[in-house]
Amino acid sequence: MRIGRILWRVFLLAIVAVGLLQVWFLAHVMWWQQVPPKQTAFMSSRLSELRANDSDAELHHQWVDYAQISPHLKRAVIASEDSLFTQHQGFDWESLEKAWQRNQRQGRVVLGGSTISQQLAKNLFLSGQRSMLRKGQEAVITVMLEGSMSKRRILEIYLNMIEWGDGVYGAEAAARHYFKKSAAQLTPYEAARLAAMIPRPRFYDRNRYTSSLARKTGVIQRRMRQVSIPR
Repeated sequence: MRIGRILWRVFLLAIVAVGLLQVWFLAHVMWWQQVPPKQTAFMSSRLSELRANDSDAELHHQWVDYAQISPHLKRAVIASEDSLFTQHQGFDWESLEKAWQRNQRQGRVVLGGSTISQQLAKNLFLSGQRSMLRKGQEAVITVMLEGSMSKRRILEIYLNMIEWGDGVYGAEAAARHYFKKSAAQLTPYEAARLAAMIPRPRFYDRNRYTSSLARKTGVIQRRMRQVSIPR
């Protein structure tokens, strides 16, 4: 009986802890409706890694408002990462099913299927470690983002916080790092090239002229005209 009561209390404490954690996540999401995030979980983790080798290391990041980001980059990223971004409620079930089927055939994860909202949820709060628990938490945060923010705001935060090179985060830093110009001045080709780098940003930072990057850039450029962006 005593063991049963102890287990029950542990269970209740675990429920309370999980509930408080969700409140903490939601409070941040609500705050970020108006206030730009300063750093994501991924940025904090990467900065720690860089400072392990260089105590003076810093990330390259500068927040810019939605209007200061080229429409070409918005189109390119949506075309590359989530073509139905403006239509779904956070999850693209067809893409998720295709990704699951392909990964099953390959016997390993070769395709993600995550939407921009899911990627933002992961980048803001979670680690890159793959597990069912993490995917479940990612889904809950995605619902919070979609329920609290406009598509415009979700895309604005996403473009400002994703990794685009070794220590390079956000559209403004990426535009200056690769093209020596602001994010507002990016051409369709430059935008497509940046979008093509998103799945492997550090690799493409070191290998900027690979045939695979050139091929993917061309594909994204052709798709850009077919997607809509939040206004």
